[in-house]
Formats: sequence, structure tokens, C-alpha cells
Amino acid sequence: MIDLKQLEVWFVTGSQHLYGPKTLETVAEHSRQMAEAFNLSGKIPAQVVFKPVLTTPESIRELCLEANSTRNCIGLITWMHTFSPAKMWIAGLTALNKPFAHLHTQYNREIPWSEIDMNFMNLNQAAHGDREFGFIGSRLRMERKVVVGHWQDEDVQRELGVWARAAAAWADWQGAKVARFGDNMRDVAVTEGDKVAAQIQLGYDVYGYGIGDLVNAVNNTTEAEINQMMQAYLDEYEVAQNLRPGGERNSSLREGARIEVGLRNFLNAGNFKAFTTTFEDLHGLAQLPGLAVQRLMCDGYGFGAEGDWKTSALVRAMKVMSAGVKGGVSFMEDYTYHFSASGDKVLGAHMLEVCESIATPGAKPRLEAMPLSIGGKADPVRLSFDANTGQAISVSIMDMGQRFRIVANVVDVVPTDEPLPKLPVARALWLPRPSLKVAAAAWIYAGGAHHTSFSYAVTAEHMQDFAAIAGVEFLVIDENTRLDEFKDRLRWNDLYYHLYKGLI
Repeated sequence: MIDLKQLEVWFVTGSQHLYGPKTLETVAEHSRQMAEAFNLSGKIPAQVVFKPVLTTPESIRELCLEANSTRNCIGLITWMHTFSPAKMWIAGLTALNKPFAHLHTQYNREIPWSEIDMNFMNLNQAAHGDREFGFIGSRLRMERKVVVGHWQDEDVQRELGVWARAAAAWADWQGAKVARFGDNMRDVAVTEGDKVAAQIQLGYDVYGYGIGDLVNAVNNTTEAEINQMMQAYLDEYEVAQNLRPGGERNSSLREGARIEVGLRNFLNAGNFKAFTTTFEDLHGLAQLPGLAVQRLMCDGYGFGAEGDWKTSALVRAMKVMSAGVKGGVSFMEDYTYHFSASGDKVLGAHMLEVCESIATPGAKPRLEAMPLSIGGKADPVRLSFDANTGQAISVSIMDMGQRFRIVANVVDVVPTDEPLPKLPVARALWLPRPSLKVAAAAWIYAGGAHHTSFSYAVTAEHMQDFAAIAGVEFLVIDENTRLDEFKDRLRWNDLYYHLYKGLI
């Protein structure tokens, strides 16, 4: 499971020796109190670590280099308690390869009207100290999140927490391995992409394997491992009677268990964080992995169908961002529409592979084997359920040739109008914001893929912070989207990213 408490965010305060040792001691004490409060708030998932106040170019650069080399440090929160001349920060910031958030706050909440004097003014100078620091960040064209407000405010702590989750996902991508069994679905465009460019810019590596490598792992499973997995199924799900021990299709479930054990063993042995399969590359497997994929996603693995390694990595990133938060993350696909006077809706699903983390709370998914009608293999076992209702986000990542683009649509998941007794797959029904008419058009203009990562726990703010850290173009489609403005944004973005490398 993903545990963000093992990660650190360093709380870094800037000042200068001009103020004298007594003032610097006060600055350090205030900073220490703030770091402790952040940890106690529960809003920031990683451990916030107080670092000594920085007052020289040498100490700043040394800390930045230390952050770079500290594996569990995912980024910095910077704050200028007093004035800290920004030229001191150039060497450190230009060497820094971890993300940072700029907290613009001050220790005191209010002005002490009857007591304020110049000593107070000289100590509490974040109002202009942070502006000096902000200039050098902009001058160096550094991506960062700026959070403004009093450090005790819940909204400030929430924003820092959102950024920390995005930073954790980015750290997780660095050196991550994606296992790809088979290739893309043949002749599909959007699931293709430049894996070298992805590794250079995004940090993860895609490893290709023939389906025979997975088949070998599946064939090497033991009966004891399969029996243990079978018992887990019986304990956790509403298992169709014909799949239970003694049922006429129990062998189908045992085959599904064999595939899950083999796939788990392969991924664990290779230290993979995400993987892909495709229904066109199944030689040697009795059925398309369905149940196995669903359960592995529930344990935190990223997944993409039909060889879609970009979506697989994205699902993993959003799994990290959502760790410890209710709501879940799943691979998803816009499957079919419902045009209705009550609101045009999207029925999201896939052939099999939807994660049970997004299921209606309290309802056991149903485990069954039903025809797939595609792929030419035995009926695969899978979990069927209705997704939870509420606000969610559907996110896609595409290779646009010279850059990667992330597009997200905020949606409202609603109950199905009627039961779906003949649809044996997990599904979600949603109203896209601002409407299907606008959202679908904007998505298509943006080149958004049909495969997505879908979540109730991750928000557009998380994705915006993540895209900024990654240096990836980000577009959101929500209740404020106007199609003419969105199309203009696409045109301006094309120009910006064409010129971007000449700016840095």
C-alpha cells in the first residue's frame, strides 16, 4: 500500500544576518512552531521537517543539493519570515531539482495596533520579503505553487496538502517502472507515444514484455497460492454460485486466480508500479486478465488497457495523490452516451478493468464470469458494480508530438436511470461539466484520449499542481468552460510551448 507519511517536505525559511542573532532565533522558533502545526493539522500527508533558517548563499545551495540527494524528500515549502535578498537564492534554486511551494504568510495573524513598533516591523517582513523571493522565482522561470494566507488557516493548509500530494506523485514517477505485456491495440493512435521523451521529461521507464513472459509466471503458480487467492475472493465478494466450489464454472475462477497470482508475482519481482495488457495479445492465457487487473489497481498499481502505458502511469500517479483519502481511482473509458431531456450523460466503463475503489461504499462487488464478445478467449472473470455517486474527475494524458498534454473534465456521477441487469461490467454514469455538448467538444478539440484515469479523491487542483511540477500542459473542462475561450487557449498554448524552450 502507498504510505505518504514515509515522505518528507522540508520547511525552509529565509532571512539574513542583518537582523542579528536574537531576531534570527525568533525566526527559527516561529518556523519550528509552524512546521509542527502543519504536522498536527492532518492536512499535509507527508512529514513536514523544519530546517535551519537560511541566511547565506552557501547555506541555501547546500540545502538544495541535500534535498536533491535525499530520496524521501519530495520538495520544499519556502517562506521568507524577514527580508532575504534574493540573489542569495540563485545558486541554490538553479541547482534544485525538487519541486517547491512558496508559502506567502506571516507568523502573526493581526497587527498589534497598540504595541507595534519598528522592532516588530523589522521582524515581520514577509509582506515584502516574499515578494523579493517571488521575483527571483519568476526571473528564473521556475514552476512553483504560491499559497497565500495565514499559516493557521485551514484553506492554506489544504492547499499545501494538495501540492504535497502532487509532489509525492511526481517523486513516485522518478525511476518508476511500467511493465507492458504485448503492444498497443493495433492501429490505435492515441495510445502510442514517445517512451524516450516520457522518460526524459516524466521520469518513468516503460519495459516491454512478450505475453510469453507473463504466461510463464502464470504457469509457475502453485496450487497453494491459487487456493489462498480463491479464499480471498469468497471472503470479499458476492461470488456467483456457478463460480463457487462445486459450481460448473469454478475452474474459470481458479484460472482467474492463477492469472492474478502470476501477474502479482511478476510485478513484485520486477518492482513495477504500473502495467498494461491488451486483448489482442493473449496467446497462452486462457482469458483476458480482468479480476486480476481490478484487484491490482485496488492495491495501488497503475493500469492501462490495450498497451496504454501513458494512462497506466497516470493512474499510478493519481493513486499516489489519493493515498489515505476516500473516493478511489480507476482506469476508465468514455463508453456510450445517454441523450436525455434530464441531462445528457456518459456511461463510463471498460471491457473488464474498473477498480473496485470507486464502487458504491458498503456494497459488495459481484464476481462473475460472462462473455466478453471480443478477444476470442474464454469468458473472463470480473467484478461488476455501480460506481459511487458525487463529484469526480476524468483525466487523460496525450503525446502531442512536441509535448505532453493533460486534460481533465470535472463530472458529477449519478445513479443509473434504471438497473443494468445484462451489463456484466463495472460502470459509472456521469454528467460532464458544464454539459456533454460543451465538454465533449472541448475534449475532442484538445485531442483527449478515450482512456482516462477517473477519481473522486483527486481534484482538478491536484492535477494542475502535478502538471506544473511535471512541466506538462494542463487543460481543465468544468462549469466555467466556454468553447470559444477553450479553443483560444489551445491556440495560445500551441504558440507558448513552441516558444517555451527559447525562453528558458
